[in-house]
Amino acid sequence: MSIKRLYFALTAMTLFALGISAQNMQSVSNYSKRHNDLLAKQNRVKDQIRVQEAQKYAAELYEECEPEPDIYTEGWDSDLVNCYKDANVPNTKVLDVRHYVMPIKGNYVTSHYGYRPQFGRTHKGIDLRAAVGDTVYSAFSGRVRLTRFERGGYGFYVIVRHENGLETVYGHLSRFLVKPDQYVKAGQPIALSGNTGRSTGPHLHFETRFMGYAINPEAIFDFGNRCTHTDSYTFSKATYTKARDYAPSKRYNQAKKSAAEDRETASKKNNKKEQPQVTASTRKSTRESRKEDRSTYKVQKGDNLGKIAAANNMTVAQLKKLNGLSSNTIEEGKVLRVR
Repeated sequence: MSIKRLYFALTAMTLFALGISAQNMQSVSNYSKRHNDLLAKQNRVKDQIRVQEAQKYAAELYEECEPEPDIYTEGWDSDLVNCYKDANVPNTKVLDVRHYVMPIKGNYVTSHYGYRPQFGRTHKGIDLRAAVGDTVYSAFSGRVRLTRFERGGYGFYVIVRHENGLETVYGHLSRFLVKPDQYVKAGQPIALSGNTGRSTGPHLHFETRFMGYAINPEAIFDFGNRCTHTDSYTFSKATYTKARDYAPSKRYNQAKKSAAEDRETASKKNNKKEQPQVTASTRKSTRESRKEDRSTYKVQKGDNLGKIAAANNMTVAQLKKLNGLSSNTIEEGKVLRVR
């Protein structure tokens, strides 16, 4: 008897003694087949997991489109609003402002950008009407650089650095909804508006900055129509403080004003052409004409020789002799020589 047969015989006897039927036993080849099938299934499951993980990673990567990390390096750990004080800022830079969301639902500007003589300082953003607790949204996608409280200024405020190179500042808040280093998308709630810090009433203080330069937000946004003026904004050190206004009424008024100025300029040129050129001979002729006019007098209604003679420092006899008059009667409209 072979060793294999002896093994099966002993196994069958043992199972029979334990009350287990030997008919349930299977050959070694059947077990090997089942084992190989199980391993094959496990391999397919592993491959499927790898594919699913890759798909998930790709989906998350393309969904967020997070910027390169280098824009979050310069001044990132600073707790200052302007962390670019020693940076080399270009004179001009074109910024993409297409993918935007207005920072708050309202569109009423209560205070514009610019110098405030009553406070002796420059207002480096604009104030938008808001009630305490209104939702504040990130204007562009980016990463939160700072959430902080400043009692004598912004109160609770958030600064977000965006992929397009801008930083936006949201001030006088009542509550933060984000944390530093958190990535946010355009339109994502980041805070609730309030009346904290140096504020005279509930509102949102909103700033747009490029490498520390506080750009006039109305150069980028048309708050009345809740949109950007154009798809791109060209930052310039010469013009970043100036607002832009492309409203039809504004353009009409500007065109009307320009047309009126052009008409006035043309009219002045025409009048200058029509006026005779004054020369030395012309001035001499004018003086002689005036002198000749003073040497005669046109008799008016109610005049008499005595009145005319007295007005010209002469006697009646002299006046009569000068004009060859024999009578004291003179006709109205007659021209007399008085010199």
